[in-house]
Amino acid sequence: MDFTLPEEAVAIGESLIKFIDREVVPLEEAHRDLLGNERRLFTEDGRFAPEVLALRKTVRMRSAEEGFYTMFGSEALGGGGLGPIEAVYLQELINARYGPDRPLIQTFVIPSPFTNGLTPLLQWLQPETLDLYRDGIASGEKTLCFGLSEPDAGSDVFGMRSRAVRDGDDWVLTGTKQWITNAPYADYAMVFAVTDPDAAAARKGGITGFFLRTDQAGFSVPSTIPVMGHLGAEIGIIALEGVRVADSHRMGAVGEGLKVAMSGVNTGRLGMAGSCVGLARWALEAALDYAKTRKTFGKPIAEHQAIQLHLADCAMDIYAARSMVQNCAWQVATGKRAVKEISMVKAFSTEMLNRVMDRCIQVHGAMGLTNELRLEAGYRFARVMRIPDGTGEIQRRTIAQRLLAGDVDF
Repeated sequence: MDFTLPEEAVAIGESLIKFIDREVVPLEEAHRDLLGNERRLFTEDGRFAPEVLALRKTVRMRSAEEGFYTMFGSEALGGGGLGPIEAVYLQELINARYGPDRPLIQTFVIPSPFTNGLTPLLQWLQPETLDLYRDGIASGEKTLCFGLSEPDAGSDVFGMRSRAVRDGDDWVLTGTKQWITNAPYADYAMVFAVTDPDAAAARKGGITGFFLRTDQAGFSVPSTIPVMGHLGAEIGIIALEGVRVADSHRMGAVGEGLKVAMSGVNTGRLGMAGSCVGLARWALEAALDYAKTRKTFGKPIAEHQAIQLHLADCAMDIYAARSMVQNCAWQVATGKRAVKEISMVKAFSTEMLNRVMDRCIQVHGAMGLTNELRLEAGYRFARVMRIPDGTGEIQRRTIAQRLLAGDVDF
């Protein structure tokens, strides 16, 4: 295959960088005391401070005005229609340039490909319902969350306990969702619940998706879930206590909610992989610069073989991951399902980033442990990414099942 990027993607990337440098970076600089201090970033209940939410909304809406926020949305939804090849390239580009721990850049200039903005999950809404909400979502004014996981139903979706019971023209939802990104701040939620307990118990469907407003009676986010050294979180727990949802707000057919959910998850896994490649490149570039300037025993540490081995191992890992990501994106773009390949890419790229961040901290020595260089933030991020959207173990399970079913082509 030819790895040459489409000219359109390169041009968009150049415009995207100019936009970030012109409008987003100055906002970060002006509010560094707020964004760089977790005691101010979050309120006492672990939620983003109102000033932070206002800044995030500003960035979303400016990005939407420029066309970046919706560029991955399908043309049928009113988006830019960019495909997976462009998506992984642009995710890599911004992460390689700006690195980790940039709260106004990484999530809200170009959102997660399936949990915000013109997510492909919106295609499952009835046209009349979509018309009610699309403009607010596309403009960045309104945000979404994706409620699939539960305390006892993460990797094993059929362990789901949330229920939706038909009542006339409505459904009544009861249950709990956990580990839900953007739940404390979302205006709308895409929530999945069991509608046919017998089918779900037999692992033959029985789960249905619903689109609801988070200001509805019975919907609440009782707490956030801070992880890996943070004082607050973007992740929360959703409580559903008799939430009524009109059947017109059902997503897809009754009992086919997993089909709806997976239509976005695979897109998200590819985007995550592109981000991991970009962050690994950022870390390696930092390690290379440091190795050339830091001296021990009378010479730059770059001349020590032990350091050279770390740098070389990083480069090999990045090259392998990037090749896998680009090839997988190409397969998806040409219409292949690429089920095992997406799982391979998700597992390998997240584990690769973990290895690269670890080595680059080692190259920096004690400096790598400080908050100043952001490598420790990158390392924490890398460790987290090995779990969401399917753990490495679950990805390997999928890969093995596909191989045993006869899918042995690569």
